[in-house]
Amino acid sequence: MYPKELTDPMRKELTALGMKELKTKAEAEKALKLSGTTLVVINSVCGCSAGSARPAVGIALEHTKKPKHLYTAFAGVDKDATDAVREHITEYPPSSPSIALFKDGKLVFFLQRSDIQGRHPQEIAKDLMEAFDEMC
Repeated sequence: MYPKELTDPMRKELTALGMKELKTKAEAEKALKLSGTTLVVINSVCGCSAGSARPAVGIALEHTKKPKHLYTAFAGVDKDATDAVREHITEYPPSSPSIALFKDGKLVFFLQRSDIQGRHPQEIAKDLMEAFDEMC
């Protein structure tokens, strides 16, 4: 478990965007059953990747088209919620950070750590906005 003083600023980067935190398996399961599009960011303390992922999500959410529902779970902290989300992402190995877009409960777009690491937030945001244009 990571100390709160380390994770709180990282959490706030996403919650300030209107993302709701998933802390339990029940919350995650409920979120993934919603109709329409649902964005779930698996947050992480990894500076190299998460440090690009969080700003990328902020940029992408300024786009005209965006998901109806916004959620985040913190890997290594919100273990039950993170595991529940990952149960719906079976085509990919567990990855944090990662960004998943669901439509009517089905995974339709996914960026895993390898798609995020070493890229600028604007590049990642472009991928997200293209997915939003197609799916939202």
